[in-house]
Amino acid sequence: MPEAETILYVCTTCRREGDDPEAPRAGARLHAELVQRAGALRVEPVECLSVCKRPCTVAVASPGRWTYVYGDLDPAEAAETILAGIGAYAGTSDGIVPWRERPKEFRSGVIARIPPFPPRPEAAE
Repeated sequence: MPEAETILYVCTTCRREGDDPEAPRAGARLHAELVQRAGALRVEPVECLSVCKRPCTVAVASPGRWTYVYGDLDPAEAAETILAGIGAYAGTSDGIVPWRERPKEFRSGVIARIPPFPPRPEAAE
């Protein structure tokens, strides 16, 4: 069975307190940094993850695995941490990385854990 693709969604509308309203938002800056460093990882911008009180926010998803949403990330310093955490996630069969093996920012910044979609029933013949 081929390895399922892992996708990192980055909220590009996240704004941190004190951000210059005329400058790119913190989420857009984080997205740009992740795209630059991601290699083969698919990094998708999204306009809103509805976690405005905990910017910057990302979500990681993969078919058959749990989906996670993380917030309170620093756009200037979080890219390396995020990519390390996503690497650990991608190395699991179910998306569950043991708590102690997660980057510190993922342990404190987890917002939601969403179960995988159940497999589709085979079409009746």
